[in-house]
Amino acid sequence: MKSEQPAILILGTRGIPAAHGGFETFAEKLALFLVARGWKVGVYCQEEVERVDQRVRLDSWRGIDLIHVQVASKGPRATLEFDWQCVLDAARRPGVCLVLGYNGAVFLTWLRLMRRKVITNMDGIEWRRPKWGRAARTWFWLNEWIGAWASHRLVADHPVIADHLATRRPRSAIATITYGADPVTAAPEAPVRALGLEPGKYLISIARIEPDNNILPIVEAFCSQKRGDMKLVVLGTLSDEIPYHVAVRKAANGSVVLPGAIYDQAAVKALRYHARAYMHGHTVGGTNPSLVEALAAGNMVIAHDNPYNRWVAGAAAIHFTDTQSCGERMRQAMEDDALVKACGEAARARAREAFRWDDVLLAYENEAYRLLGVTSARTAAIDRPSPGAV
Repeated sequence: MKSEQPAILILGTRGIPAAHGGFETFAEKLALFLVARGWKVGVYCQEEVERVDQRVRLDSWRGIDLIHVQVASKGPRATLEFDWQCVLDAARRPGVCLVLGYNGAVFLTWLRLMRRKVITNMDGIEWRRPKWGRAARTWFWLNEWIGAWASHRLVADHPVIADHLATRRPRSAIATITYGADPVTAAPEAPVRALGLEPGKYLISIARIEPDNNILPIVEAFCSQKRGDMKLVVLGTLSDEIPYHVAVRKAANGSVVLPGAIYDQAAVKALRYHARAYMHGHTVGGTNPSLVEALAAGNMVIAHDNPYNRWVAGAAAIHFTDTQSCGERMRQAMEDDALVKACGEAARARAREAFRWDDVLLAYENEAYRLLGVTSARTAAIDRPSPGAV
């Protein structure tokens, strides 16, 4: 093992401290974990400005180097500009490059030309999402192939994703490492009551409001049921300019609560913890962070029936395929206390078995050491020997 301090650069997120989504939360967790274990860690952070006056500036947060990159573009172009500038900067810094997502994978070819070591978390199969037009799907498909071959190691967060990636690269180049979640064993009731809700008297969905997440069928199914005093909470940004969002609003009745997006993570945890069941309509992807967090909170899960969700949730979930079966599963959840309890216990057991942060983060550390030429695995300070890789 080399004597110098190991270094890693994390690319592909909007930055930390986490405020946007699953990849940002993961980047924050991993960065803090590695700093505590002696690594030099840099995380790229997107800074949107009207005019670029300092392309790259450095800051520090809890021992982590925050590498702020200014971009003056808007929309998708801003993301591409940010990704390219991150790659240019990372090529000049020491360390393994961990890239989260492949949407700008075309730029990774520069890192390879500059002889940088690259690990890429390949996320979900983005080009299969029905919301994208032909041009966007083509772009994602091409970048998936480029990311698969421009990276030294690929990370899949789900066995089905690993199977898909094995059509691009040999399995020996792929590691399966899930997402993690912290157990939630208590939460205040105030965020629940602030929305006019009673603990245990609502079902909840926390997702982007898009067709491939089945939000509209979930709302329609709930409104078709005899609900008593039960409510449905749908968290997610809604815009009157998006036809699908308009359809969701139109389908909702007075028992459906649409608070929009909530970025206070403590409030989201409380809403999830006190829900009677968690609705998960995702059809495309791998190990979805929100589903893992629901398991860690002990939620019964009502999930769309597909291989991704079946593997993640295990015995914690009952499944639906369409609006009618979704309504039937909701009725079960609202009426069967024993089923809700059994699924909740199975959820916590599944979270402990497969989605512990220490296991996940240790697996990433071992992948980074592998590219640095360190073959002996290190052990994390965890209370049981368990690999993060499936």
